[in-house]
Amino acid sequence: MNSKIKLALCQMKVVDNKEHNIKKALEMIKESSDHSADLVILPEMFNCPYENSKFEEYSETFDESPTLAAISAAASEFKIHIIAGSIPEKTEEGIYNTSFIFDDNGEIIGFHRKMHLFDIDIPGRITFKESDVLKPGQEITVVETKFGKIGIGICYDMRFPELSRIMALQGANILVFPGAFNLTTGPAHWETLIRTRAIDNQVFIVAASPASNKNSNYVAYGHSMVCDPWGEIISKGNFEESIIYAELDQNKVNNIREELPVLKNRRTDIYHLNWNK
Repeated sequence: MNSKIKLALCQMKVVDNKEHNIKKALEMIKESSDHSADLVILPEMFNCPYENSKFEEYSETFDESPTLAAISAAASEFKIHIIAGSIPEKTEEGIYNTSFIFDDNGEIIGFHRKMHLFDIDIPGRITFKESDVLKPGQEITVVETKFGKIGIGICYDMRFPELSRIMALQGANILVFPGAFNLTTGPAHWETLIRTRAIDNQVFIVAASPASNKNSNYVAYGHSMVCDPWGEIISKGNFEESIIYAELDQNKVNNIREELPVLKNRRTDIYHLNWNK
């Protein structure tokens, strides 16, 4: 396992044009490769506006996906790992919000379907109900890579501490959350949640957002961020389109857990988590 890894979070501005979005993602992947990134992370719904009315129109099946084909080709060409944010994935059961993980040969080595759907109603500020269109995923996702185990969640998944704890207990030192918080929930909770999940589990948390696009019906908060196992922010963006780089040394996970053995000191004789393994 390579303990050191350079990340590139592609905070791209998503527009109502799939071909444009794919082209922009490929440009940012190439730029990330030119800057010697080992792993590129794209944002949630990077090929599609984050709107219920667009998910069906933009959805693609796993085996006939121009988006995934383009990302696979880029991963292979640049010999780079890519966590392809998420796309609306069409299946016989319905549409999922799904992240696909590619190795540096362009092969899909895992995928995560968003488990917790974003159904909220904050009067006078924002109402959104993903479950009107999307189906919830049923699997916890920890992927084996040459950098070790990486856990994947999508956006609202980050709010549920049990999921992050389970991924950490399954051996993931890095948890990646492509997400699109908005201008209400972002300023209030984005950074706090990222730092809290890192501190709770003594892992790196990587959260990749789209850039803010004020022409969209749903305006993302941006501020893509990487946090270390001590809860310190390594790097972060702002509202604008940019690539955020971060260099991680996973030895820091073990060092912090030895100094402050939170996971070891859990009282599993009194409480424990159960999950489908």
